[in-house]
Amino acid sequence: MAFRDLREFIATLEDAGDLRRIRVPVDPILEVAEITDRISKRGGPALLFEQVKGSTVPLLINAFGTPERMCLALGVKAVEEVAEALEGLLETKAPQGLLDKLKLLPKLRDLAAFFPKAVKDGPCKEVVRTADASLDFLPIIQCWPQDAGRYITFPLVITKDPETGIRNVGTYRMQVFDGKTTAMHWHTHKGGAAHYRKAKALRQRIEVAAVLGADPITTFSGTVPAPEGIDELMIAGFLRKEPVPLVPCETVALEVPATAEIVLEGYVEPDELRTEGPFGDHTGFYSLADQYPVFHLTAITHRRDPIYQTIIVGRPPMEDCHMAYAIERIFLPLLRKQLPEVVDYHMPFEGIFHNLMLVSIRKQYPGHARKVMHALWGLGQAMFTKVIVVVDHDVNIHDPSEVTWKALNHIDPERDIEFVHGPVETLDHASRLPLYGSKMGVDATRKWRTEGFTRDWPDEILMSPEMKALVDRRWQEYGLD
Repeated sequence: MAFRDLREFIATLEDAGDLRRIRVPVDPILEVAEITDRISKRGGPALLFEQVKGSTVPLLINAFGTPERMCLALGVKAVEEVAEALEGLLETKAPQGLLDKLKLLPKLRDLAAFFPKAVKDGPCKEVVRTADASLDFLPIIQCWPQDAGRYITFPLVITKDPETGIRNVGTYRMQVFDGKTTAMHWHTHKGGAAHYRKAKALRQRIEVAAVLGADPITTFSGTVPAPEGIDELMIAGFLRKEPVPLVPCETVALEVPATAEIVLEGYVEPDELRTEGPFGDHTGFYSLADQYPVFHLTAITHRRDPIYQTIIVGRPPMEDCHMAYAIERIFLPLLRKQLPEVVDYHMPFEGIFHNLMLVSIRKQYPGHARKVMHALWGLGQAMFTKVIVVVDHDVNIHDPSEVTWKALNHIDPERDIEFVHGPVETLDHASRLPLYGSKMGVDATRKWRTEGFTRDWPDEILMSPEMKALVDRRWQEYGLD
């Protein structure tokens, strides 16, 4: 059963001894971040700061900061359970006859149950502020010394396509300029930015709602790189196994999760830009200052005693790493649906999600590894992957030692490495140009004669099963334990 709201999740964490309340006063400028960084690096508990200077609102952070808490948030024992459920859904085939159509009805009913559900009211409307709306009462933090100021780091930013009305939910940071305005950090390649560009072409403002502290699955769903046109709140419904209840906003024509802690309503004008940044980002480096749209606050609605959920990012491992790993596992069935030869893939934390992808494949023909590289560079957010290393099906890509050993033994650098050019992640500070640069593919599979390799390929050193069994039987005799 999914958590109805953030409070249920907090209570469960506390009952499990996986949440700590900090009751002494702390400063939102750097102090919260330094405490959290130390805790997250050692896989520590979620933190609830009860006395953040300048605010009466408690602050929750590191809520998803371990694999165990990520699974708890998703209501599963292992994130692979979600992948299995998604795989079952993807296996649905077009019905061939009446019997097939009847068999499909239960799945269609399940799909219908995932769509968000409109409700008249909800806890997020217990307090409504319009004329007196201001961000000043919130415990918004500054994360790192060179940050340009305080940032709302974990909002679910909701917009609608000005032409189609299709909703997008994304997690975009918001630098606070004053009590009424923030930056809106829409990356060029993301859904929110696409809506903004359409509104700009139409010469109209775009309405925005920023949700803080939704139920854990809905919050997580805002980080998921959903295919274009897919409502992230439907994904949340699939993960929750029940629809997300939505209430209408007060001053904008948008709907927001009814059980959220805090909702910021407002708009972005088509031609207003301000300098945003620097910001200490998940790369472990500062993203540099640039021009971004400005969000204007028109209303705040919240629960009577709201809880402010936030996050810090920086050099991994940190809280966002565990969310990224869950996304990696959940999306494996989708990847296999498009590339059936893929056995597994992994994006190590140190590769900060888009710098390194390790892929194991069942190699079937000459050049197969290169086909997979280029296919991945053509898939959604995978287009940003700076380095792709393809290995054979028998390599455990979750074992860095094994990958390094086999990959470096299997490559001739000049022959097996290729470079391509294309779009790169906005946060890539090393690319030759903003948003455009080079990427590298490494074919670390065994080479075949049909690929021009005429030498013999040696066998891997393995002890015989018989001798391993003999030593197992006699181990106690050797007196080595």
